[in-house]
Amino acid sequence: MQTIDARGLSCPEPVILTKKALAKGESSYDVIVDNTTAKENVTRFATHQGYSVSADEDGGEFTLHITK
Repeated sequence: MQTIDARGLSCPEPVILTKKALAKGESSYDVIVDNTTAKENVTRFATHQGYSVSADEDGGEFTLHITK
């Protein structure tokens, strides 16, 4: 599993980092973001790519669990 730390980045950077990671073809990823806009955009992108996404929130940071 690959972890992508996109905290402190504004869109579209978290989506671009996620896109690059998904291109490697692994079956699961964790993406850490610190704002709801990035959470929504990364979730939408991963879902459109055929992945399932679940999210955990901890103190304003979101960990998105992306699986194939």
